[in-house]
Amino acid sequence: MGERAALIECEHMSANIPERRVSIERRRSVLRALWRGNFARRRIAPRRHAERFVVVTDWFQPHWLAIAIGILILCSVDALFTLSLIANGAFEVNPLMDPLVRGSGQGFALWKFGLTAAGVVLLTLLARLRIFGRAVGVILYMVLGAYVILVGYEVFLLRNIPID
Repeated sequence: MGERAALIECEHMSANIPERRVSIERRRSVLRALWRGNFARRRIAPRRHAERFVVVTDWFQPHWLAIAIGILILCSVDALFTLSLIANGAFEVNPLMDPLVRGSGQGFALWKFGLTAAGVVLLTLLARLRIFGRAVGVILYMVLGAYVILVGYEVFLLRNIPID
């Protein structure tokens, strides 16, 4: 009987507490939420250390920005070098990009940069997610390394173009 009396007392006490919630729904204004979220960040890490599902935060480590900018700069340099090499008689090895290169160089560069930027944003959002015991952010380092090697190879090709 003591448990039931305590439960009734608890229900009675909660009925006397005034409502503290604001009647205005704070999530209705997208612009206000974006503005506030830009300056008053709240989620910088998952709530629990062992969370295995995708957790989107509103703050990322500064090195992810540096890596993303590096990838995008190298992507742009790669596009310019690819167009220069094709103008000097080379051909595009990637069958998906070959039709774009044969068209306008501007279309090729925009598609290449857009697809790379979308991939970088997605990988940055998922950077803290762990798959097979490794963070997804490692893929960003691998992409950056691949672009460094690719641009280095293109510099080598551009320096060794036979001039007629």
